[in-house]
Amino acid sequence: MLELTMATVSAADAGATAGMTMAQAPSEPGAVLRIGRDAAGCRLVTPEDWLFVSRVHLEFRCGPDGVWRLTWLRGSQPDPASEVRLTAGGSVQPLVYGATVPLPRGGSGEIVVQDRSGPCSVNVGFYQEV
Repeated sequence: MLELTMATVSAADAGATAGMTMAQAPSEPGAVLRIGRDAAGCRLVTPEDWLFVSRVHLEFRCGPDGVWRLTWLRGSQPDPASEVRLTAGGSVQPLVYGATVPLPRGGSGEIVVQDRSGPCSVNVGFYQEV
């Protein structure tokens, strides 16, 4: 089971925990959770006017081995308006635009999508049960 908790944070909301949303999916091959501005294609949805987040920005997909992988999907722009970093096991790893990385099995951490032009971010905590 992969559990996600998402909070959108702007300068006005700094320190606030209101507005958190959650999603989960079983760790079965082919299971998918997506995050972005498009409510039709994403389980966790950011504000529509947050254009630093793509319509479908992040995808969590469970592989045939039961390992969840995070992909920063390429959007319609050649250069992203955000930065994405993964924190897990005490280390911080910046993600490359379009890259896929495995999540630690049975672990937890956080993914942050940071607006390059302002103080807004999307913070996604994850926890994976074994």
